[in-house]
Amino acid sequence: MSSISAASAPKIGFVSLGCPKALTDSELILTQLSAEGYRTAKTFEGADLVIVNTCGFIDDAVKESLDTIGEALAANGKVIVTGCLGARQAGDGENLVQQIHPSVLAVTGPHATQEVMDAVHAHLPKPHDPFLDLVPGGFGEAGLKLTPKHYAYLKISEGCNHRCTFCIIPSMRGDLVSRPVGDVLREAQALFEGGVKELLIISQDTSAYGVDLKYRTGFWDGKPVKTRLLDLVQALGDLAAQYKAWVRLHYVYPYPSVDAVVELMAEGKVLPYLDVPFQHSHPDVLKRMKRPADGEKNLERIQRWRELCPELVLRSTFIAGFPGETEQEFQHLLDFMEQAQIDRAGCFAYSDVQGAAANALPGMLPQELREERRARFMAVAERISSQRLQRRVGDVMQVLVDHAPALGRKGGRGRSYADAPEIDGIVHLLPPQKVSKTLKVGEFTKAKIVQAQGHDLIAQPI
Repeated sequence: MSSISAASAPKIGFVSLGCPKALTDSELILTQLSAEGYRTAKTFEGADLVIVNTCGFIDDAVKESLDTIGEALAANGKVIVTGCLGARQAGDGENLVQQIHPSVLAVTGPHATQEVMDAVHAHLPKPHDPFLDLVPGGFGEAGLKLTPKHYAYLKISEGCNHRCTFCIIPSMRGDLVSRPVGDVLREAQALFEGGVKELLIISQDTSAYGVDLKYRTGFWDGKPVKTRLLDLVQALGDLAAQYKAWVRLHYVYPYPSVDAVVELMAEGKVLPYLDVPFQHSHPDVLKRMKRPADGEKNLERIQRWRELCPELVLRSTFIAGFPGETEQEFQHLLDFMEQAQIDRAGCFAYSDVQGAAANALPGMLPQELREERRARFMAVAERISSQRLQRRVGDVMQVLVDHAPALGRKGGRGRSYADAPEIDGIVHLLPPQKVSKTLKVGEFTKAKIVQAQGHDLIAQPI
């Protein structure tokens, strides 16, 4: 090990804001920092330098990021900024972060681990050779994770080939770049070996995995595997089965090719759960959004998926009050919700994000109307979700335990296959009736659903 003591190792404060994709960027940077002997500080004041990984997607996230940078500068003075906001420009073409906070040491865009490390090295030299030390608390090849030890996000690609008019992510993260399939599977295995029981697959467009590489054949465990979502899911399912773990898919666009993935869900290879960002249902709104599918096809697709896999749970996000949206178009969306029976839905009132092409569209709606439509949408979405949850009462489900003080003697909480962490509901676990029955975080328990309550379920461990 290094001759430098832990006490004298330089300390870095780290703040990670935004979505799971930003979180995986943070994990890569933290892994590299730890490999090079830097330690993390719990406070801005106790750090030699602070890194802020920002979000720049909607206005509230921009404000939170800028405020956090300001707090770090006030408390510490030495701040490096990375992430999506780092790629944003102000109206005059200058870097937005540097214009508002000119004293930051460096600014990079997203997925810029090396640029961040270069900035750290320039202002806080690394204490020793990274090849000589192991990463404590890491997952080997998968590095450090900011999530609880029993679940982890696995990013399979970066960037996006779509040019949706409400979105500026491609301008910040670029076009689709898929990771080699062997690298993805090696990281997955390292996570499973480290105790991860739920792997959440993420990217900007999971369905498009491998398109940029023309689905080239890679190698994993001595066998050829195509760089394609279906082949990746098959391999991940086989791998997860060895560790009795879950695989959950996020940000899946509703292409016809997804039917084959749903068939794997019906076979039990991966969780029968799809996070599909539909955004709207009316063909004219989708056209103005430049989305890659129309509402009628989406409805047909959902019906087909449910025929293939009746247990399928669908999560989605929508935008209310998009520029030019008429009352009739919005009603079309509410009707779509009734027909599609989306299990879990979120909704944003349209936000005119700086740099988004949609800002130039005619028919910008008043903010109050956007918010009012969002509220109307959520009332419908929550009623549908509640009705679908009621059907679970009496079922026995496998639950992954997230919280269980005192071995769950007074109960605990967890999630079923229908619940992704942080964004869906939870399963409240009652105290076990058998004295011998215990609950442990990161382990599965079978539980009988006794009640549905709002977005959540109440269950008796058995």
